[in-house]
Amino acid sequence: MARSTAEARRTPLNRDRVLATAIALADAEGIEAVNMRRLSQELGVVPMALYKHVANKDELLDAMVDTVVTEIDAPDPNLIWRSAIRSRILSARAMLLRHPWARRVMESRTTPTPAVLAYMDSTIATFDAGGLSIDLTHHVMHALGSRIFGFTQELYADATSAAPAPPAAAAAQLAAAYPHIAAVVASRPHDGHSVVGTGCDDQFEFEFTLDLLLDGVERLHRRGWTSGSGSGEAMAASGTG
Repeated sequence: MARSTAEARRTPLNRDRVLATAIALADAEGIEAVNMRRLSQELGVVPMALYKHVANKDELLDAMVDTVVTEIDAPDPNLIWRSAIRSRILSARAMLLRHPWARRVMESRTTPTPAVLAYMDSTIATFDAGGLSIDLTHHVMHALGSRIFGFTQELYADATSAAPAPPAAAAAQLAAAYPHIAAVVASRPHDGHSVVGTGCDDQFEFEFTLDLLLDGVERLHRRGWTSGSGSGEAMAASGTG
């Protein structure tokens, strides 16, 4: 993927170029391919030259995340809050599909980067502009969790490899032992590229869950829900739902 060393040396080295090259390398070969030595080779410089622009690999990874997070669409002021949030989250998901390594890096960090914090802050601002209370918004952010960045953490999922389908005889035994699971699995065509192997259509399931959550948030907002009023079930029982 690298240009010739001579061509690379003719281009001045700066932080933007370092990050763009690191992102392109991660997109092409995965985040494991990104290290200071390999990056210096791609740029046609000695490794020490990189340290004028990034202090270490951790700073490099954080800066890579900050760069791709800025690809997420800005909030659209012309949309109502629910549509604006939905559109922005789907933009975040599209960004992660372009840069699948970014999810792993984000999950590995103990402190959010400035761009991640700015994205979260502007998401909260969209809820605020829509009239949601800070109390409700607090709980909505917990409920959405990683979905605001466009991904979910599936049970027993390994996003790096798909489990092979069991032999027909074994599948029949599993269906006999767990008929309700088998019925759900057989209810829709499956996507072989799903994060759960031969699981469901990831995009459909993501949007379905996102819409389900946003519908619930909208109902609570219209009711004037607060954390002091208890759960939705308690509200329904008391006749306030």
